[in-house]
Amino acid sequence: MEAVAKLRNCPMSARKMRLAADLVRNKPVGEALSILQYSGREAGIWLEKLLLSAVANWENKLDNTESADDYDLRVSMIMVDQGPMIKRFRPAPQGRAHRIRKHSNHVTLAVANAVALASDAEGVAVTSEETTNPA
Repeated sequence: MEAVAKLRNCPMSARKMRLAADLVRNKPVGEALSILQYSGREAGIWLEKLLLSAVANWENKLDNTESADDYDLRVSMIMVDQGPMIKRFRPAPQGRAHRIRKHSNHVTLAVANAVALASDAEGVAVTSEETTNPA
Protein backbone atom coordinates (compact mmCIF):
# COMPACT_ATOMS: atom_id res chain seq x y z
CA MET A 1 0.00 0.00 0.00
CA GLU A 2 1.27 3.44 -0.90
CA ALA A 3 0.22 6.90 0.27
CA VAL A 4 0.93 10.10 -1.62
CA ALA A 5 1.22 13.74 -0.53
CA LYS A 6 1.66 16.69 -2.86
CA LEU A 7 3.05 20.16 -2.33
CA ARG A 8 2.03 22.64 -5.02
CA ASN A 9 3.40 26.11 -5.81
CA CYS A 10 6.19 26.08 -3.24
CA PRO A 11 8.03 29.43 -3.55
CA MET A 12 11.51 28.02 -4.20
CA SER A 13 13.40 26.93 -7.28
CA ALA A 14 13.08 23.28 -8.26
CA ARG A 15 16.85 22.88 -8.31
CA LYS A 16 17.20 23.82 -4.63
CA MET A 17 14.32 21.52 -3.69
CA ARG A 18 15.86 18.60 -5.63
CA LEU A 19 19.07 18.89 -3.61
CA ALA A 20 17.11 18.19 -0.42
CA ALA A 21 14.88 15.58 -2.08
CA ASP A 22 17.90 13.56 -3.19
CA LEU A 23 19.00 13.25 0.44
CA VAL A 24 15.88 11.32 1.48
CA ARG A 25 15.05 9.25 -1.60
CA ASN A 26 14.57 5.52 -0.70
CA LYS A 27 15.31 6.14 3.00
CA PRO A 28 13.23 4.92 5.98
CA VAL A 29 10.81 7.57 7.24
CA GLY A 30 12.51 8.03 10.62
CA GLU A 31 15.92 8.50 9.06
CA ALA A 32 14.50 10.83 6.40
CA LEU A 33 12.86 13.03 9.05
CA SER A 34 16.11 13.38 10.99
CA ILE A 35 18.07 14.17 7.80
CA LEU A 36 15.58 16.90 6.84
CA GLN A 37 15.43 18.33 10.35
CA TYR A 38 19.19 18.84 10.56
CA SER A 39 19.95 19.60 6.90
CA GLY A 40 20.01 23.37 7.42
CA ARG A 41 18.17 24.03 4.16
CA GLU A 42 14.87 25.83 3.76
CA ALA A 43 13.74 22.99 1.50
CA GLY A 44 14.16 20.62 4.45
CA ILE A 45 11.40 22.42 6.35
CA TRP A 46 8.98 22.08 3.43
CA LEU A 47 9.84 18.42 2.81
CA GLU A 48 9.59 17.53 6.51
CA LYS A 49 6.00 18.80 6.61
CA LEU A 50 5.22 16.98 3.37
CA LEU A 51 6.68 13.71 4.66
CA LEU A 52 4.62 13.94 7.86
CA SER A 53 1.53 14.56 5.73
CA ALA A 54 2.27 11.46 3.60
CA VAL A 55 2.65 9.34 6.76
CA ALA A 56 -0.68 10.68 8.06
CA ASN A 57 -2.30 9.85 4.71
CA TRP A 58 -0.90 6.31 4.97
CA GLU A 59 -2.36 5.92 8.48
CA ASN A 60 -5.77 7.12 7.24
CA LYS A 61 -5.69 4.54 4.45
CA LEU A 62 -5.36 1.73 7.02
CA ASP A 63 -8.87 2.37 8.43
CA ASN A 64 -7.86 1.18 11.88
CA THR A 65 -6.18 2.46 15.01
CA GLU A 66 -2.65 1.22 14.27
CA SER A 67 0.12 3.79 13.92
CA ALA A 68 2.81 4.05 11.28
CA ASP A 69 5.48 3.26 13.91
CA ASP A 70 4.51 -0.43 13.72
CA TYR A 71 5.45 -0.60 10.04
CA ASP A 72 8.69 -0.17 8.12
CA LEU A 73 7.73 2.83 6.00
CA ARG A 74 10.08 4.16 3.33
CA VAL A 75 10.10 7.12 0.98
CA SER A 76 9.29 5.09 -2.12
CA MET A 77 9.08 8.01 -4.56
CA ILE A 78 9.87 11.71 -4.46
CA MET A 79 9.60 13.89 -7.53
CA VAL A 80 10.22 17.63 -7.91
CA ASP A 81 8.83 19.49 -10.93
CA GLN A 82 9.12 23.11 -11.92
CA GLY A 83 6.06 25.23 -11.19
CA PRO A 84 4.88 28.51 -12.63
CA MET A 85 7.28 31.43 -12.68
CA ILE A 86 6.26 34.93 -11.59
CA LYS A 87 7.97 37.63 -13.62
CA ARG A 88 8.72 41.09 -12.23
CA PHE A 89 10.79 44.05 -13.36
CA ARG A 90 13.37 45.98 -11.35
CA PRO A 91 14.69 49.40 -12.38
CA ALA A 92 18.20 49.34 -13.83
CA PRO A 93 20.66 52.09 -14.79
CA GLN A 94 20.03 54.41 -17.73
CA GLY A 95 16.26 53.89 -17.79
CA ARG A 96 16.44 50.15 -18.42
CA ALA A 97 14.57 47.39 -16.61
CA HIS A 98 15.89 44.00 -15.56
CA ARG A 99 13.58 41.00 -15.33
CA ILE A 100 13.33 39.13 -12.03
CA ARG A 101 12.03 35.58 -12.22
CA LYS A 102 10.52 34.13 -9.04
CA HIS A 103 10.59 30.35 -9.34
CA SER A 104 8.23 27.84 -7.78
CA ASN A 105 7.97 24.05 -7.77
CA HIS A 106 5.65 21.09 -7.23
CA VAL A 107 6.71 18.13 -5.08
CA THR A 108 5.10 14.67 -5.07
CA LEU A 109 6.14 12.32 -2.27
CA ALA A 110 4.99 8.73 -1.72
CA VAL A 111 5.60 6.43 1.25
CA ALA A 112 5.11 2.68 1.24
CA ASN A 113 5.70 -0.29 3.52
CA ALA A 114 9.20 -1.63 2.80
CA VAL A 115 8.10 -5.26 3.34
CA ALA A 116 5.40 -4.90 0.70
CA LEU A 117 7.90 -3.29 -1.70
CA ALA A 118 10.31 -6.22 -1.29
CA SER A 119 7.59 -8.83 -1.87
CA ASP A 120 6.39 -6.99 -5.00
CA ALA A 121 9.94 -6.95 -6.37
CA GLU A 122 10.35 -10.68 -5.73
CA GLY A 123 7.04 -11.39 -7.48
CA VAL A 124 8.17 -9.49 -10.56
CA ALA A 125 11.49 -11.36 -10.58
CA VAL A 126 9.76 -14.76 -10.34
CA THR A 127 7.37 -14.04 -13.18
CA SER A 128 10.17 -12.82 -15.45
CA GLU A 129 12.23 -15.97 -14.74
CA GLU A 130 9.26 -18.20 -15.55
CA THR A 131 8.74 -16.52 -18.91
CA THR A 132 12.41 -16.65 -19.94
CA ASN A 133 13.03 -20.30 -18.92
CA PRO A 134 10.11 -22.38 -20.28
CA ALA A 135 11.81 -25.67 -19.27
